[in-house]
Parts: sequence; C-alpha cells; structure tokens
Amino acid sequence: MTAQTMSIPDDVSTVDLTDPRTFEENDLRAYWRQLRTTRPLHWHPPTGDAPGFWVISRYADVMALYKDNKRLTSEKGNVLVTLLAGGDSAAGRMLAVTDGAPHRNLRNVLLKAFSPQALKPITDRVRENTTRLVVEAVRRGECDFATDVAEHIPMNTISDLLGVPTADREFLLNLNKSALSSNEEGQSATDAWLARNEILLYFNELVAERRAKPTEDVISLLANSTVNGEPLSEEVIVLNCYSLILGGDETSRLSMIDAVRTLSEHPDQWQLLRDREVTLESATEEVLRWATPAMHFGRRAVTDLELHDQVISAGDIVTLWNSSANRDEEVFADPYVFDLNRSPNKHITFGYGPHFCLGAYLGRVEVNAMLDALRTYSTGFEITGEPQRIHSNFLTGLCSLPVRFQPDEAALAAHDGGAGARA
Repeated sequence: MTAQTMSIPDDVSTVDLTDPRTFEENDLRAYWRQLRTTRPLHWHPPTGDAPGFWVISRYADVMALYKDNKRLTSEKGNVLVTLLAGGDSAAGRMLAVTDGAPHRNLRNVLLKAFSPQALKPITDRVRENTTRLVVEAVRRGECDFATDVAEHIPMNTISDLLGVPTADREFLLNLNKSALSSNEEGQSATDAWLARNEILLYFNELVAERRAKPTEDVISLLANSTVNGEPLSEEVIVLNCYSLILGGDETSRLSMIDAVRTLSEHPDQWQLLRDREVTLESATEEVLRWATPAMHFGRRAVTDLELHDQVISAGDIVTLWNSSANRDEEVFADPYVFDLNRSPNKHITFGYGPHFCLGAYLGRVEVNAMLDALRTYSTGFEITGEPQRIHSNFLTGLCSLPVRFQPDEAALAAHDGGAGARA
C-alpha cells in the first residue's frame, strides 16, 4: 500500500507507534516534525495491555541518551516488542541487551572478527557476489530486486563470517524475515516467536559442531574465546550468533532495496551517481540516512532523569527514534531532500554510543558494492509494479520491488571479458 499523508490530529497521542499499520499506511513526516518542534519528550499512552512509553525525536536528545548507559539500560529490552512485553530473555548474555563490563568484554571478543583488517577476505567476496547478482539481474532485464538481489547479499556476507553452510542460508533468510517483521500482514506474535526460536535451535547445533571441530569463522572464534579466564557458555555463543544473523541482514538489505526505489524517483541523483559526480562513500551514507531501516531502539530508565523540564521516572520505557533524528532540521539541511552529495552526514542509522552497530563497516561495504555494480552495469531502471512493504513497528522497508533494467552493454561485455581472462 502506498503511504498517504497523515492529517495530524490536535492530540498527537492518538498516533499509535505500536501498530505496524501506522507506518505502512501513513506518511509521518508532519507528525515527527511536530514532535521535534513542540513535544521533543512525548508520552505515548498505553495501548491495550501494553504500558505507555516516552518518545524521543530530536537528534541531539537521541544521541545523548544512546550514550547514557548509566541511567538507562538495554537489559530490559531494546525494541518495543520486548520492552512492552516486560523484558528480553537474552538480557545479560546477548550483546545488544547487555550493559557494563559484561558488554565491554563480549564486544571486545567480537571486535577481533569485525575489524576492517579481519574483514578483508569477506569484503572481497561481498564485491564479487554483489557484482554477480547485479549483472545477472541486469541481463535478465526484469527482476524483483528485493528477492532476486538484495536478499542474497547481506545473508551471504554474514553467513560467510559465521560459517553457515551455503545449503542452510535460504532457510535462515526465511526465518529472519519473520523474526522481527513480516512480509504478510497479520503475522501473529507466536509466529515471530517460533521463527526466533528456530534460529536459536539452528545455531545451537552449529555451535556444537564448531566446538568439536573449529574452523576459520566467528562461531569458532566465540567457541574458543575466554572472558576473565572462563570460556563463553554455549548459550552466550548461540544468542550472539542469533543477534549477528538478524542484525547483519536487515539494515543493509532494506537499505539496498530502498536505494533502488529512491534512485528511480530521483533521476537527477541517479545521473550524478552514474556519471561519477558523487563518491560512492557519500552516496552510501545518504542511502543509509534516507532508508533508516531500524526506526527506533529503546531503553528502560534505571533512575529518575530530567529532560525538557519533565521527569522520566525509574522504570519508564524510553524509545529513541532514528527515523525522526535522521530528518532533524537542526542537524541536516533540507532533511527531506535526497542528496547523494550531502556533507556532513552524521546520521545515526547504525545507532551511537556503547551499542553502536558492530557490523556498521560491513553494512557500508555492502551498500557501497551494490551502488557501484548498479552504476557500472545499468544505464537506468524503472519500477514496474507496486512495491510491497514489510509489516513491523521496528523495521521499515520493502520486501518486494519489481524493476526493469536498461543494461550497459559495453560494461557487461567488459565484465564477460574479464571473467574469461580470470578463468
């Protein structure tokens, strides 16, 4: 469904941020602008059996609270689904919902595998894989960019990193698409819970295999690492593999799909990219800002704190809205203009502070590689059918995007010649 401009009521409290349909059916630009301007700390009333929560919409406030791991905690959940349910069962064991020394210790273990130097072999494969997928799509002329191209780039990347066998990747991708969002409206909370548990069970078996027979991958690294002289428990390893497979897929996949849709709507920006009049680095950052797939993250207050002359009480849920912060007029000039030359572009698509996304470098490489392949092998493209949105109050983006490409025959011929020479 195409989003319609929402008529903002006098009482913005009637806008339900817990309902995925709010994001699917409405253009919320005026809503977020009103909150940033007049209600930067907004109390979202309870919905059904779920408690109310604070909504933070300004960039500066979101940044400040991301950094504040003293008065706010992630260990009671970090997205609305878990925060409203009362907590996250993985708290204290999974990096995303762990704070303090345990978080630092576990993050330091994982950083060994996520440094640019350690990722060099993976990033080389990202570019090869992305080029192959884009070339195949352009040759066919028409495809669903979401399912034929974008789905396979981040899943293959994070699977290479974790050591997931090729034969299992489609299975995991389908589970991923149900765990935090849904391609179909009306998926139950039970379906999402079952998908998450299937992923955990899968990694439970894979971790056992890697403990018995280590290889060169992140699972083996975790299985053979120690913190304060103690090996990581199987439960900690499994939960963090689960977190990595989800986080490593969603942001870059949804950003890539959105990039193609947005470039088709902004031919001037596509021409700048195609003519090499913008750098890939600058274009990548604007694509990530514009898409902002993870609309929010959340925390729970562990002590009273004051913001904008109001008190956030200990125990309150606090939600930090990246989708609003990345359009804040105080930070981004003309924030509703898609500008591949935007500079500076200090978006917070990957979060900020202690929980800054571990895979941000890899996500940037994936989007960069897709844009490079697209501008190299296609002279242009058009959307040929109605895009289909995912259903979620956490993630935003498309799960289907029918596209027709105009091939760059000279570039494809050069690619074929290069491939023949390598063979």
